Amino acid sequence: MKKLLFIISILFIYGCNTNPNYERNLATAKKLFELHGEEDLDGQIALISDKIQSNSSMYGSETAGYDQYVNMLKGYHAAFDDIKYTADIWLPGTDSLGNLDGSVRTYGTWTGKNTASGKNFEVHMYHYFTFNDEGKIINSGDYGDATGLMLAVAPDTTE
Repeated sequence: MKKLLFIISILFIYGCNTNPNYERNLATAKKLFELHGEEDLDGQIALISDKIQSNSSMYGSETAGYDQYVNMLKGYHAAFDDIKYTADIWLPGTDSLGNLDGSVRTYGTWTGKNTASGKNFEVHMYHYFTFNDEGKIINSGDYGDATGLMLAVAPDTTE
């Protein structure tokens, strides 16, 4: 009987450690990447807060606000064709105490082609997103070798 009560207690505690906004936020994160592949800037902008703070994986980059984030999206749309994100996994995020907070994390692979050089790319990345009460992305960040990607697909130089 004690074992049964212990198992029920664990299930209850685990069941209480959920966030009702996670599924909504997960759909938003997935849509952001889908629209990126379609180069639908207006669709992407509709998913982000005008107070967004974003950290890029580009060497030397600083936290970007709304205007810088939108310009970054425009830059990727101009620099690459056939952009596609294939997630290996989508995961719920937690606060500093380990409580599910509705945020979304993902590990996956980006593929596409540089428009200037015609070179294809494949790069593994990690991304995180947090959301405001309206369900818009208010914080995001990327981890991966974005600078290496840009160097690898740059047009060849002739001397």
